[in-house]
Amino acid sequence: MGKLIVHNERVQDAASLIKICPFGAMDNVDGRIEINAACRLCKLCVKRGAGVFEYVEETSAAIDKTDWRGIAVYVDHVEGKIHPVTYELIGKARELAAKTDQSVYAIFIGGDIIQRADEVLHYGVDKVYVCDRSELGAFNIENYAAAFEVFINKVKPSAILVGATPVGRQLAPRVAARFRTGLTADCTVLDIRDNTDLVQIRPAFGGNIMAEILTPNHRPQMATVRYKIMDAPQRLDEPAGTIEQLEIDPAKLNSKVEVLSVTKKPKERGIENAEVLVVAGRGVKKKEDLNLIRQLADVLNGDYACTRPLVEGGWLDPKRQIGLSGRTVRPKLIITCGVSGSVQFVAGMQHSEQIFAINNDPKASIFKVANYAVVGDLYEIIPRLIDRIKQGRGIA
Repeated sequence: MGKLIVHNERVQDAASLIKICPFGAMDNVDGRIEINAACRLCKLCVKRGAGVFEYVEETSAAIDKTDWRGIAVYVDHVEGKIHPVTYELIGKARELAAKTDQSVYAIFIGGDIIQRADEVLHYGVDKVYVCDRSELGAFNIENYAAAFEVFINKVKPSAILVGATPVGRQLAPRVAARFRTGLTADCTVLDIRDNTDLVQIRPAFGGNIMAEILTPNHRPQMATVRYKIMDAPQRLDEPAGTIEQLEIDPAKLNSKVEVLSVTKKPKERGIENAEVLVVAGRGVKKKEDLNLIRQLADVLNGDYACTRPLVEGGWLDPKRQIGLSGRTVRPKLIITCGVSGSVQFVAGMQHSEQIFAINNDPKASIFKVANYAVVGDLYEIIPRLIDRIKQGRGIA
């Protein structure tokens, strides 16, 4: 990165210089030109500013990567009940660690959780650091970030993986800001280089490209990953690894936020838990035609979902949207009906066991990930499919 320096001693006509910027990023403050947050570093002022403006590249001090070793996973939980995304991230952490001969750590923060830490060892973690204090019983972002900071300063992990849950989405950026390091959200692919640089890949620019993001000059490297994106390892019969208590100065747990009570959200069965999903895309012409999708889902004892355009059109609730801006699913069978297969959508369902795609465009992107493809009109295929299923089950 770089920055603009204004040599105000060379300014003769501030008004004309301010007009150079097409983004309105200059202010006249008491006769001095100052650059504001609207600056896009286009450098037009440098070219036309008669020597008043100078662009200077900022260099970062090289970090000694050998001081930072290990892949860490944040243990996401609610009252000690561990979220399954944790085990998926441990599986990926083990894979990355094996490539670079590093250890796998877990950081478990909360109150009255020490007895739950043993379960994490059944998934191949080398060491679980447990910060178990009464002040951490209810999630408080300031206290949790303080405990996380103690862990990082003690262990110095090269990379940290956090689940993209409501807690993880709050905690990860706050911790990253404390260490002035990078954070890549909603990664769909993770890899690692021999020098321990974490390769973080996610859709960008509305899903039109897959961006490969690196944090080569800062540690730790941080990434969040959604549930059901990675593969969880098999649970070991016997625990492997050790548990270490993480001590923290009580003075660090002095949050100005006090949790008075916690109201639990009523449990609901979402599309994430469905074993069979039928998905409506833009190939569905009218809102009323969604009944056809529901009928197919019903005869398969499954649930129905949709793509983003149908939610934006008000046809279905956002809770039924699949994709990076919706829900991530991993059913045993998913049937897409008139779905084109954008990168954003595919990232939310590509790990389904069996993908059955119906589309009248033989060049549709969804066919690249489908196990079974039917090129044709969904209005002709779905009714015939429903009849076949009913006949097979002896349903009139």
